[in-house]
Amino acid sequence: MSGSIKAMGLRRLLVASLIVLLPAACTSPAKRDDAAPATTPGGVVATTPVTVGAAVSVKLDDRPFQLYVPNSYTATAKMPLVVLLHGFQSSAAQQERYFKLTAEAERRGFLYAMPDGSQNRNGNRFWNATAACCDFGGIGVDDSGYLSRLIDTVKSSYSVDPRRVYFVGHSNGGFMAYRMACEHATQITAIVSLAGAATNDAAQCKPARPVSVLQIHGSADSTIRYEGGLNVGQPYPSAAQTLASWRGHDGCADTADTSAAPIDLDAGLSGAETAVTTYRSGCRDATVVQLWSIKDGRHVPSLSAAFAPAVMDFLLAQVSPA
Repeated sequence: MSGSIKAMGLRRLLVASLIVLLPAACTSPAKRDDAAPATTPGGVVATTPVTVGAAVSVKLDDRPFQLYVPNSYTATAKMPLVVLLHGFQSSAAQQERYFKLTAEAERRGFLYAMPDGSQNRNGNRFWNATAACCDFGGIGVDDSGYLSRLIDTVKSSYSVDPRRVYFVGHSNGGFMAYRMACEHATQITAIVSLAGAATNDAAQCKPARPVSVLQIHGSADSTIRYEGGLNVGQPYPSAAQTLASWRGHDGCADTADTSAAPIDLDAGLSGAETAVTTYRSGCRDATVVQLWSIKDGRHVPSLSAAFAPAVMDFLLAQVSPA
């Protein structure tokens, strides 16, 4: 299949699968003085109330992003930060309707950032993650720097626990989550990638410290193949190769633990179809590398109600060293 046809297939599949999803539930917004940060970055006492129980627009460069602030937020308690990365030609709003993490942010108490990628010449949103995905027009936008500044921007105005900063992405967003772990490991605790892959160029990934990784991938994914392949003529690694590279980065032994019970992640498949493989032995800084293999799962699985809680269980269990 040619690169252009492959790209068109990726666009159509993601749009057709995501646009029909129902809106996510949200709570009523409120403003509280006790939720305001104690000081601004310059040390001046802040007096502006913070809106809680809602997503607020945060300015950053020429690309504002949405930040959900749960009702439990206060300036005196540091919260985890989760950053969502959408797939190619999708958007933060569509991805949230698919992953449904807002309810988890409210229930568990974490700040939840939802940025949008840049638009290419055809008006399709993308993240410039690797040669294989998905800056098809060669624009060269610095998404890595933008997302690093996003973390700093949230930290400057909200009480963020720097030991618990997480990225979760789908497809192109999964590729981008890996790039962030490669280039900004000192800012990031753990990532989750659904149907993404790491860079195929080992020289492009030299993380400054270990990062926990969860790769979720369907064995029947024909867009970003479980066995690896080419996208727009550029190679990307298999799920197994991606995990092997991160075991190397984190210093993990190759001893696989498959004792965990399977998970029912795909509502379109019968039973608990997702096998869990964990690498923990020898991993530095108590990191973990994990693979959830969805048997017969496709590129855009029909996610069950178990998906969001399971993903957040994995992420929130990871804590970076002080």
